[in-house]
Amino acid sequence: MELNRYRHEDGWSCTLGAALTIELIRRRRELARRVYVHPDYRPGEESGDLFRICERERVPLEINRKIFSRLAAKGNTWVIGIFDKFPAGVDKNGPHIVLVNPGDCGNLGTILRTGLGFEFRDYIVIRPGADLFDPKTVRSSMGALFHVRYAYYDSFERYRQEFLEREIFSFMLDGALRLDEISSPPQRAFSLVFGNEGSGLPAVFHSYGTSVRIVHNREVDSLNLAVAFGIGASAFARLPASLRLR
Repeated sequence: MELNRYRHEDGWSCTLGAALTIELIRRRRELARRVYVHPDYRPGEESGDLFRICERERVPLEINRKIFSRLAAKGNTWVIGIFDKFPAGVDKNGPHIVLVNPGDCGNLGTILRTGLGFEFRDYIVIRPGADLFDPKTVRSSMGALFHVRYAYYDSFERYRQEFLEREIFSFMLDGALRLDEISSPPQRAFSLVFGNEGSGLPAVFHSYGTSVRIVHNREVDSLNLAVAFGIGASAFARLPASLRLR
């Protein structure tokens, strides 16, 4: 298999690191193509014996030094797992996280990991937006990518047309309601909407359902996207019956 550095249009991506590769095999074995191990790799405490796991699960394993210079940006990566991208598709009845033009793969991966901790498993990315399968996203998700569902849309309007009956909660610096003012659970399927790291959501999102603001002091002008998401996800997860645990 001849592989060069990952490109968005490729049908594959990769896990960088032993623990993440083991999570791939344990959670989504059917996606795993091959595992590459650097000659200097020594098994550690990373959730199991990689060699035995690959043998048991019949995942091809190859010791290969050269491929690390092509696929691993950091010199301290000793294991690479190649996997097929899985197809798009979300639960139409569960809560959705909608990310409008997210720009940073690290933030996106952190959002997946944080959201999974609060049982959010369905993610919508509005283009243009960061790539869910970029190795940076995969790595920062710490394996959460293999537990979630996703879909991409070319505009929020197209997403909205497909899910007209959902309650929309748009997180904005000038949202009409404070987050702590939302004390009762949504009455139907709902979506939490977050904007780009730099520009946030445009004013038109005030007209989509309920706009929400997270109150903080004036010494900072805004919160990091992943931090804001974590606060919002935690608040909605605590609302009685607000989530379907899956």
